[in-house]
Parts: sequence; C-alpha cells; structure tokens
Amino acid sequence: MGNGIAHVFAQFGYEVSLCDVSAGALEAGLKNIQQNLDRQIKKEIIKPEQKSQILSKILTFTVLNDAVKNADLVIEAATENQDIKLNLFRELDALTPPSCILASNTSSISITKIAASTKRPDKVIGMHFMNPVPVMKLVEVINGYATSKETTATIMETARKLEKIPVEVNDYPGFVANRILMPMINESIYTLFEGVAGVTEIDTVMKLGMAHPMGPLQLADFIGLDVCLAILRVMHEGLGNPKYAPCPLLVNMVEAGHKGVKTGIGFYNYTKSGKDKLIPADRFL
Repeated sequence: MGNGIAHVFAQFGYEVSLCDVSAGALEAGLKNIQQNLDRQIKKEIIKPEQKSQILSKILTFTVLNDAVKNADLVIEAATENQDIKLNLFRELDALTPPSCILASNTSSISITKIAASTKRPDKVIGMHFMNPVPVMKLVEVINGYATSKETTATIMETARKLEKIPVEVNDYPGFVANRILMPMINESIYTLFEGVAGVTEIDTVMKLGMAHPMGPLQLADFIGLDVCLAILRVMHEGLGNPKYAPCPLLVNMVEAGHKGVKTGIGFYNYTKSGKDKLIPADRFL
C-alpha cells in the first residue's frame, strides 16, 4: 500500500519521501511503482515521458527522521498491528513539524487510539486508500474523536487533488468498508468450512449472481488472510458482537502460513495457477 500511495502523490506533483525499514524493501517498492507506471503507459493513462518525472519526485529513506523532518503530511502504511502503529505515531509526533498532519492508512485500528499516542490529536486522521491505490478511486477519511474540522477539510481536498473520491466516516471498528466487507468474507469462509460449497463454486456464485468483479475468497487472498484475520479480531473485540468472530478455518490457515497471494497459497495456489485460471489450493480441491 505504501508504494501505491507514494506513486499516486508523485504522479500528481507532490514531493514524496518513501521510508521503510530496509533498503531491500525500498528497492522492492520502487520496482512495484515502475511496473505500475508501465501499466499506466500501456493503458495511455500517462505519457511515457512522465514516468521519469514521477520517479524523480520520490526519494527513499531508511531513517525516519530524515524522511519526515520537513513533512507537511505523513501517511503511515505499516502492517496492521496496533502496537507498531502506536509506537510509530509517538515517533512521528516527536520528529515532524508541529503543523504536520499525521494520517494512517489503517483499515480497522482506532484513529482515536492512535491520536491519543500523540500530542496533536487534532491533526491525526485516517486516510484509508483502497488497493491497488493507483487504480481504486475511494479514500475513506476517518475522523478520530479529536480530529479538527480543519484537518478533515485539508485531507478531503488533498484526496480530490489526487483525483480520488473521499468519503468522510467516523471512527468505529472497521469503519465502513471493512465493517461490511469482512463479515461477507468471513461468511464465505464459513460456507467453505461447513462444506456447503467449494472455493470455485462460492466465488462463482458471488461473481455471476451478485456482479462482484472478484469472488470473496479470491479477494481475501488478494488482501492477505492475515490482514483479514486482524481486522475481524479488531471488530470482534471493539464491537463485542459474536457475528464478527473469525472462522476457525481462517485462523488455522494464517497459523499455517497460508496467507494468500503474498505467500503463494491461500484459498488458491498461486504457484501453479496462470493468469487466466485460478486453481484452488490442494486442501480445497
């Protein structure tokens, strides 16, 4: 998500500092950006000469202070782990100028709780992009309890400058997108777990019957099964409703390291399948 966010900001003329924990991670991120720019050129979204211009606006850093010391806006896109995010925002609060807005791309963790780890809760907000960022238009703009109207207005306008469609929502577990999406994915996994139908059959029903471009099990693989599990757990704990309890099959798959596309296997086996045909993982054949 981080490299996609950097790509979009640079494409629309912003100077971007891309920071990660290692040079290898940054190299992989830049490679993804270059590949996505090539896709945009092929689809005639941008001109070939724009590629180098966009890349020139992205500087990479492994030292957080160097990346953010002059920032007007920081967008955090670390892994969906509350402790990591809280620690990161404490650092950002100490390292960035007082006027800097601190935004999180979290898909479920409380913006209010993140903001409380800083001394500027009025300048902390959620800016939840959809994946893949260069393609998807939606940005959920999440107001924490203390987020100021000025901060919200700035982020709404910034999203529009990126030619995104911002939607303002309030800070409750799962926000809007995942509060609706994750129970659907979880119920799809339960449908598989209980033997109602197979992987391909479940996804086909949702694609052909509900006009979804991608079946829920394939989408879960794409999001990352570990991410789906983390979001469901946040919702289950935060809302106290058993309907958000993650399916045991999802828990077992994540514990086994079968996390979807990123590990090569989830509900589908991406080490065997081609682009034109998805093959369910051996366990689900």
